[in-house]
Amino acid sequence: MKIVVGVDWSDEAFAAVEQIGLLYRPNEVVLVHGVDLGMFHYPIVAEAANLQGYDEFRHAMVEAGRQAVERCRTLLPAEIPSIRTLCEVQHPASFILDSAAFVKADLVAMGTHDHSRVTEVFTGSVSHNVLLHATQPTLIVKGKARPVTRVLMAVEGSQDAVHLQTWLTSHPFKNPVAITILSVVPSLYMADPHVMVGLQDWSEQSKRYAEQVVTDTARALASPHFTVSTEVRLGDPVATVCEAANTQDLIVVSSHGRKGLDRFLMGSVSHGIVHRAGCSVLVVR
Repeated sequence: MKIVVGVDWSDEAFAAVEQIGLLYRPNEVVLVHGVDLGMFHYPIVAEAANLQGYDEFRHAMVEAGRQAVERCRTLLPAEIPSIRTLCEVQHPASFILDSAAFVKADLVAMGTHDHSRVTEVFTGSVSHNVLLHATQPTLIVKGKARPVTRVLMAVEGSQDAVHLQTWLTSHPFKNPVAITILSVVPSLYMADPHVMVGLQDWSEQSKRYAEQVVTDTARALASPHFTVSTEVRLGDPVATVCEAANTQDLIVVSSHGRKGLDRFLMGSVSHGIVHRAGCSVLVVR
């Protein structure tokens, strides 16, 4: 398993690196730091602004970045066969995404500063942009690194469940975990009671379908690596998953991102879970 981790000098980045060592036994970890010079990314801009000591400034920023990735290297288990570091003057999110594509990463990991969602939409953040544009599964680490023993796997349907089950069995965790397979049937809030009567059968059928999906998935996942339980709830998918995750160490969910402008303004269920959850989230694509 090959993992790319976006890092900087923040505690959140250090936590992401440590979390990788607790969660997986990777064959290779690539630590990536893009040195962000802001408006002085290009020397011509610095010259136009008459910035004194530009070369020294650039060198100091690059050296700080190199020290950050070397600090992160020390946080990884010594038994990982290959640990590489990349540090260049690049826009951080783009550099992480490009590096993940170049090395054919199985997973991209990032810590998050947990900006508000409004702030993310209008100003962006590195973790937000990586989550939004990555084509690889993405692990967003929240809070301090911790052993993962309880995992919530949120599924929407049979294809979604098979996709997640395939990922989990192909990329096993470092240690066995107790996994809860949850499917949320959206609640119907309608003002007209006559309309609600017509939709009652639909709701019951949806619940039975969800119960069958989690049961089939539990059967497929059953192994020494997983102690499996199942649950079906009614409610808003994002709020319900986050509530169920209050006693969990990690949420695993698929991405069903929206397209075009709607994707940027409204996000998706997976992005909503990443934003609101109190624990780390693995978004499988």
